Amino acid sequence: MRLSVWFKLGVRDWHKYVPLAPILLNYTRDDFDHDLIAGLVVGMVTIPQAVAYALLAGVPPQSGLYACLVPMILYAIFGSSRQLVVGPVAVAALMVVATVSDYAPKYSDAYLGITTIVCLQAGLVLWVLRLSRMGGLVNLLSHPVITGFVNAAVILIIISQLPAFSGISVDNTEQPITVLTNLLTNISTLDPITFVLGGCALVILLAFPKLIIVLAKTIGKDLSEHHAITRLGPMIVAVFGIVVVLTAGIENSLATVGPIPGGLPDITIPPFELTLWIDLLPASAIIAIVSYVESYSIGTTLAARKQTRINSHQELIALGAANLGAAFTGAYPVAGSFSRSSVNYYAGAKTPVSSLVCAVLIVIVLLFFTNFFTALPHAVLAAIVMVSVVGLMDFKSSRRHWSIHREDVITEYATLILVLFMGVEIGLLAGVGLSIAFFIRTSSRPNITQVGRLANTEHFRSIKHHEVETLPHVLALRVDENIYFGNSAQIEAKFLKRVHRRHSTQHLLIVFSSVNMVDATGLQMLHRLNANLDRVGVSLNFCEVKGTLVRQLDAAELTKALSGSIFFSTDRAMKHFETLYQEQINSSPSEPNY
Repeated sequence: MRLSVWFKLGVRDWHKYVPLAPILLNYTRDDFDHDLIAGLVVGMVTIPQAVAYALLAGVPPQSGLYACLVPMILYAIFGSSRQLVVGPVAVAALMVVATVSDYAPKYSDAYLGITTIVCLQAGLVLWVLRLSRMGGLVNLLSHPVITGFVNAAVILIIISQLPAFSGISVDNTEQPITVLTNLLTNISTLDPITFVLGGCALVILLAFPKLIIVLAKTIGKDLSEHHAITRLGPMIVAVFGIVVVLTAGIENSLATVGPIPGGLPDITIPPFELTLWIDLLPASAIIAIVSYVESYSIGTTLAARKQTRINSHQELIALGAANLGAAFTGAYPVAGSFSRSSVNYYAGAKTPVSSLVCAVLIVIVLLFFTNFFTALPHAVLAAIVMVSVVGLMDFKSSRRHWSIHREDVITEYATLILVLFMGVEIGLLAGVGLSIAFFIRTSSRPNITQVGRLANTEHFRSIKHHEVETLPHVLALRVDENIYFGNSAQIEAKFLKRVHRRHSTQHLLIVFSSVNMVDATGLQMLHRLNANLDRVGVSLNFCEVKGTLVRQLDAAELTKALSGSIFFSTDRAMKHFETLYQEQINSSPSEPNY
């Protein structure tokens, strides 16, 4: 197809790539009323979280607010989810620290420059995945790997916040066990003011949702635990911390955010140094994939509640654009936020316009109110981070899965331990490798099931679990796995063993209903099996072969060499063999009568 034709198609379907456009064409006043309220509520939750996550990521506090600005707007324009809120998240912040700390000290210009490189690379990786239609690669991060990684990340994040929470000065870039040991060793240097303030913030955050529900009941309002108002705890404790510090005049007695430069972010170009770009690329790719999986999971969950769907390909475009926007505005990698997206949903957001409202609120804060956050204590921010991430932990599912699929639980806890002690990248890659190894081990030992006819039907089921009818001279075996290099030898051995044990077998019928793929090694094995069976007088037959596999068999010239036949269904095959069997009986000489 000529380039001009592709261009015309692209122009004609441009709205598919800008989902916000058709939404605005049908936008109503009622939609705006809901989006306005939701955007304001999300903004009040976002601002303290953004500052807290910026400090967690090792960048200046204003970078956290920048990460909520252009990236949020770009996702609202290009994203396919109506309620997903994109911006700084704890897991991405942790991965940034693990990546960038080896190259520059935190809060320095060099450090911030490197985070913009990671942003740019992450955005480009997501776009490359979309252009090459390789978004399915993210499926390598299985649920056990993601769960183990997130659980480990939460533990690492909580440990990293303990120094700020307690006022004990230790190097929180070391191994988590070392950080905990140093905290216990230096417990005598705990700052009472910092610890009490952080503890109060922690208690308020934990008690706030239930307290709001109780207060609402006293005035005749019945609120659910998911109501948007119950999520305003971060803003409440931020204001609480600032008021306490300013009222008590203790801004010089504990660590606070300090001056935050006002104004909108400048357009910056990420520095280019080829060696550094090459070194950062693997970590950036992992950050991109994890951010996409996290965002897509959240978006899918929210869409399911509205009985809608999101477009996985469009999400790659939108998240890529959001991270590119972060790269050129002095921010760090962004992803979909579970907590803020939930607030957005329960606050009644109808469309992505709520994110635009949130962005406007952040612009107002950057222009006029940054000085208000100068006295915000680090201990309060640490409490906000810890409470925000603890809800992401999931250890309940592993207890359920142990009796169902133990390999998943082993993969989950192996990933958790390796992330804790070997680092984020090594832990994730090892988890992926372990899940693939378990998959190969399982598929290399495929289940071979003998099937028979359910009485007076066209259905065939396992002879072990159902009362079925079989033919003495036909062995019908169903392969419950794809046939490839990892299991072809085992499948061949099982076929030959079953035929050898059943001396009356004249025909082996392989049921391909569960087989979607046969690779070159598998085709070679079928050729060999056909020849070996033919030598002992047993014909090889196939049935229920999918169209793509038939073409493969033809290309491999197996259909010509096959000693038996290929049947459309198991029912037709067995009827054919029943006829042959009846003909054999009729043609055999009868016993003489004496």
